[in-house]
Amino acid sequence: MIDFSWLILAAGGLLSGMIAGLLGIGGGIITIPLLVALGYTPLEAVATSSLAIVITSISGSVQNWRMGYFDFKRVIYLGIPAFLTTGIGVYFAGKIAPYIILFAFGIILLVNIYLIELRQQLATREGDNPAQFHPLISTIGTGGAAGILASLFGLGGGTVMVPLQMLLLGENIKVAIRTSLGVIVITAIAACIGHALKGNILFLQGIILGCGGLLGVQISTRMLPKLPDSTVSLALRIFFGILSMYIFWQSWTIFGISLG
Repeated sequence: MIDFSWLILAAGGLLSGMIAGLLGIGGGIITIPLLVALGYTPLEAVATSSLAIVITSISGSVQNWRMGYFDFKRVIYLGIPAFLTTGIGVYFAGKIAPYIILFAFGIILLVNIYLIELRQQLATREGDNPAQFHPLISTIGTGGAAGILASLFGLGGGTVMVPLQMLLLGENIKVAIRTSLGVIVITAIAACIGHALKGNILFLQGIILGCGGLLGVQISTRMLPKLPDSTVSLALRIFFGILSMYIFWQSWTIFGISLG
């Protein structure tokens, strides 16, 4: 009998890569459930996904750099606090019930939809460079929040970082997406090394996912400059809306299991 799991992994990686390049999100929301559905443990899924995200995010960031859209300074300034605060999220993840964490994440996604809309309103009201908070405080706060929440919820920090960059740093959505993808390189490498040292990564599966992601992110990073900001903003808000419904459903399912 033909084993289609490798083809499914490659297709899942392709989809996650396209999302990563287009929305600045690591793609774990696609690859982790896919690996679990194929019979791997949640720990294996998270660890293996981190390897795929490393490949995808590096590929996308290199392509953005080649096209002249990559700002190393922005990435480093956001990446350092994100890297340093991941331990905080890991600590609290072990103290809070999983269904509460998921429910809180769903709320954050809905808030992010509002934050993106608020940024657009500020840009319209105040021109192309809306007022922002103190740059250093905003940068540390954005990167730090991304690191905490990424490690707490087990997903890439892009879901938090993109809206916060737009609101606090006054960046347009495409700059925020490209910067987020660059920061994900830093956080994903850190997560990947940690999982590799513990022997949690399935390297063959991770490489197949990563190769699919590499192709997908090359397509989407080339598409992004051609799309209107309004289209990208709408796509991001729709994605957050769908993702929040999925997260709320997962939270309810885990809550039901805990009661049983």
